[in-house]
Amino acid sequence: MAGVSSGDGWAVGDLAAMGEGPGFRKVRRELDVKAFGVNAIVLPPGAATGGHFHDEQEELYFVHEGEVDVEFGDGSRHRLGPGGLARVDARTVRTISNPGQRDAVYLVVGGKDGYVGRDGRLPEGEQRVGPGAGTGS
Repeated sequence: MAGVSSGDGWAVGDLAAMGEGPGFRKVRRELDVKAFGVNAIVLPPGAATGGHFHDEQEELYFVHEGEVDVEFGDGSRHRLGPGGLARVDARTVRTISNPGQRDAVYLVVGGKDGYVGRDGRLPEGEQRVGPGAGTGS
């Protein structure tokens, strides 16, 4: 998939089409996300972000490729590989570095004001599918 496609109430895209080389991929802007902030970052081997914190938004980090070290303001450090997750309160200082030999790619989602509850519903006439849905047999 190249670029972004969108329709009435949806958008899909490909990270590779949102930029080249190291740095930010503005996922929120590209997909027109309004409810929360979201970026992907490509961090080259040996590189590190500067320490930062936020006034209001909590962040969730998800490692897609490679490895990152997440260091918090209290001095603790955690290595995350593909599938690794870290949640960070707004005011907690955090620094991300790439200890690996290849680019690390991670997604950062930020928001404030908390969870809105479990509000997913099925359209009229649809039935739940997947694990736990039952097959009727």
